[in-house]
Amino acid sequence: MKALADVIGAVQHINIIRHLLPDDGTFPNNALLPLLVYRNVFHLSGDTAKTVEEILESNGWTNAWRDGVYDYHHYHSTAHEVLCVIRGSARIQFGGPSGISLLLERGDVVIIPAGVAHKNIGDNTDFECIGAYPDGQQYDMNYGKEGERPRADENIRNLPLPEADPVYGMDGPLIKNWERA
Repeated sequence: MKALADVIGAVQHINIIRHLLPDDGTFPNNALLPLLVYRNVFHLSGDTAKTVEEILESNGWTNAWRDGVYDYHHYHSTAHEVLCVIRGSARIQFGGPSGISLLLERGDVVIIPAGVAHKNIGDNTDFECIGAYPDGQQYDMNYGKEGERPRADENIRNLPLPEADPVYGMDGPLIKNWERA
């Protein structure tokens, strides 16, 4: 594997964007744990997908997949999720129909707390990301439909925090930004 310094930007130089997304009545979102966006973290070349997957796995983020993001609102109540953009770009909406939309580009990383709705609202034809989940968490699929809650709310409340940042490990920004009160 390449040296980390060749693949990822130094933690002190990354631009971290934080968004707290409260319950909107349909989607629980997460008012305690912020959505985290790391801009242009990966300096990608060669077999980028394999390198990103190795970094995620080395930090305990597994169950990885490669694809786009669904074009309908959905959320997970049993797992937090990381998305690492390895090709192209996409505009993703977070927090449901009244939430925020962010343009994610190659090299960007977004860490989505359990409960936060997300949806692809437009991408270019070559958009691809890698998704993964911490500590072997198995994700469920929820769509903001009647009957999902309060079970989903309880799952989110009881879900443990990740042990490591998916990119920067034990001392990464996720750990400092996701401390529970």
